[in-house]
Amino acid sequence: MALFNKEPEKNPKIQPTTTPINSSSSPAPAASASSTTSTVAPRPNGPAPADGRAYLDRGSKISGKISFEGPARIDGEVDGEINAKDSLTIGESAVITAHIRAASVSVAGKVSGDIVASQRIEIRPSAKVSGNVTAPVLSILEGAMFEGHCSMQPEGVREDRKVTVFPKEEREPLVAVGGQKQA
Repeated sequence: MALFNKEPEKNPKIQPTTTPINSSSSPAPAASASSTTSTVAPRPNGPAPADGRAYLDRGSKISGKISFEGPARIDGEVDGEINAKDSLTIGESAVITAHIRAASVSVAGKVSGDIVASQRIEIRPSAKVSGNVTAPVLSILEGAMFEGHCSMQPEGVREDRKVTVFPKEEREPLVAVGGQKQA
């Protein structure tokens, strides 16, 4: 039964219901229940950080559209579009020419392109950002270089409040002569 992951989870649930009959065996199943719980819990948590974090190291060059489901870090070169559902970290050696969309973005490298984050954007001292940034929380640390426009509103609010420009009517200029306007 130790070879199957699901069976140790089922047995401790059954054993506590049968343990009130035998009071002498109740401490042993309680100990085994806690040991199986601790054995099962590290398995999903152990591999998750290694498997859940995407990493593009120095020397990697990507051109195109990239999507990340979990947290990601980029130290290489990317040209195109980057979408991340979780946090995105752009390392000091990274050179990015792309439109970036993520939950949160931390920039320490060079980025040319717009950055849109649903939670926050942090521009570190070693960063060079050229492009527009949009996030409800924006942090630009001393020493960072930023050239562009920033909007610190949630993206949905910004889109709802677009400015409408009405065309001017073509009229001849009015000239005042002797206190009266003439066309």
